[in-house]
Amino acid sequence: MTASGVSSRLVAERRVAIEAVIAAARLTRAVRADLGPAETAAKVDRSPVTVADLGAQALVSMALAEALPADSLMGEEDFGPLAASSELSAAVLGRVRAERPGTTFDELRAALDRCDDAGGPGRRWWTLDPVDGTKGFLRNEQYAVALALIEDGHVVLGAMACPNLPLTGEPGNDAVDAARGCLFVAERGEGAVMVPLDVAEGGAERPIRTASPASAAEARYAESFEAGHSDQSGSARIGRRLGISKPPLRLDSQAKYAVVARGDASIYLRLPHGDYRATVWDHAAGSIIVREAGGRVSDVDGRALDFTTGRRLMANRGIVATAASIHDEVVDTVRSVLTA
Repeated sequence: MTASGVSSRLVAERRVAIEAVIAAARLTRAVRADLGPAETAAKVDRSPVTVADLGAQALVSMALAEALPADSLMGEEDFGPLAASSELSAAVLGRVRAERPGTTFDELRAALDRCDDAGGPGRRWWTLDPVDGTKGFLRNEQYAVALALIEDGHVVLGAMACPNLPLTGEPGNDAVDAARGCLFVAERGEGAVMVPLDVAEGGAERPIRTASPASAAEARYAESFEAGHSDQSGSARIGRRLGISKPPLRLDSQAKYAVVARGDASIYLRLPHGDYRATVWDHAAGSIIVREAGGRVSDVDGRALDFTTGRRLMANRGIVATAASIHDEVVDTVRSVLTA
């Protein structure tokens, strides 16, 4: 992937992040191509975990450890599922070896064991969701490999692969789905770019920008495909208050940030639910991609996302990611609906 037009201070970090995410995306695609019962397991919370999650995280962890040994990593997954299943261990190791021949089981364990950074202020660390949108992955729809670098509480670099996202148009359109797979990269102060995933290492970057609707009534939502992952009824009430008539664009994962960043939609909401606080890896990469594409990202109270509070965004309630031109209008409406 070229870096034309980018005067990056994070040259090495950008290169490593791109290469690691591309390798992880190749692994996830290979797993999905012949996914079977032996390649799924269950976490304690019963959500699906696949060989893709564990293998992708191991690959990214190994790449960062080799190139940037002083940097730590906060990953969603850990070694636990492999310790409990020799069959799953063998499957993950086989997939990792397809990308890194000769990898040993001890190296695999070490790669997953090092993904335990607890976050916090005043430091530099990476965060990774190896397969964001696991249910979308299992349906062979939208998911993302999302990696971000955080320095002193600020996301400064994001690299996100969306292996099933069409290069143009919206997901689910058979006319465009034949050409799919995108890589998004954003660096603080340097803008956001997209490149076809299949030629990412040698392809030219295309700068992306959010749309600029004159009012929220002209906008379109991106919301979770899974009703259980968002308050779709609450979003519908907010949409009616804003006068939005376009149907929502429903898709899993941080691909929602991607479609806002490139202008396919202009609003992504994650409304607060009780005391729940979002995990860092679910929003770090996507949020910088939207911001560097000209959009704005805050919580429902209009506060900037605070990445200094550990593994969860404890200082924030919900997410509002929009085109800059309508952010204040959307936040005001969200507040009004939530307090009604």
